[in-house]
Amino acid sequence: QEGYRVYAAEQTSKKIFLQDFTPAKEEKIAIVFGHEVHGVSQEVIGLCDDCIEIPQFGTKHSLNISVSVGIILWELVKKMNYF
Repeated sequence: QEGYRVYAAEQTSKKIFLQDFTPAKEEKIAIVFGHEVHGVSQEVIGLCDDCIEIPQFGTKHSLNISVSVGIILWELVKKMNYF
């Protein structure tokens, strides 16, 4: 209702890889981060506009929540030219 696009930080079949995610500078964004083990629930994912995935290499497919938040917020700040 307040004009935010809501994104879940989650690995799903329909996602935008972080390096491909380019919001407009004026776009109002909210990002939902999930539990480190269980992620964002399917119910919440269904309420989001889209999902953002941090690409990962190797066999481990999970990051600490503070690391995930830092990576995504840093990329958003860079892409939206806030510095």
